[in-house]
Amino acid sequence: MTAADAKGNHRVRVERVVTSGTFSLDGDTFEVDNNVWLVGDDEEVLIVDAAHDAPTIHAAVAGRRVTAIACTHAHDDHVDAAAELADLTGAPVLLHPDDIELWAATHPDRKPDGELTDGQRIAVAGIELLVIHNPGHTWGSCSLYAAFLGTVFTGDTLFHGGPGATGRSYSDRPTIEASIRDRLLTLPGGTVVHTGHGEDTTIAAERPNVPAP
Repeated sequence: MTAADAKGNHRVRVERVVTSGTFSLDGDTFEVDNNVWLVGDDEEVLIVDAAHDAPTIHAAVAGRRVTAIACTHAHDDHVDAAAELADLTGAPVLLHPDDIELWAATHPDRKPDGELTDGQRIAVAGIELLVIHNPGHTWGSCSLYAAFLGTVFTGDTLFHGGPGATGRSYSDRPTIEASIRDRLLTLPGGTVVHTGHGEDTTIAAERPNVPAP
């Protein structure tokens, strides 16, 4: 996806990097493929999630300045490469404070560099991404809405087919469903949903997949 930025003098785009590794929680471990998203232009990018393979993500940055590494939540498969990637890029790691306990299970000796907060706006390449707090998959889960690009990065909160998984520690089904209904399904229907795993979808396509209260 590309678009002229607000100044019209360069191109803002979304790039996907797929990395592979494991997800571990509550004594179980699973093999997973993760979507890592880069939002920016030829000069600077924002990285959404730092999954598994810092060198591969760093290679995709291709020498551009990284403004931040924004973690949609702190499950280990979304943050396990965060510290190394921060060292490689010099960029701060941002995380919602409600996921600090989960973060510490993966990075006990390093804290995030800053917080994601509901309503915060993160600037990159002449556009802004709005932070939307979406508790339920984890208590600190967040989405990032790029209105200019007509897209939202939902981590593991909303997938093709409906809400993300609950039933494990730090999660709750009614909470995630309410969060999606109240905070995401109100976005324009054509908004493209870039997920933490698997294929893209749209807000309109997922409205029937989220139960009514």
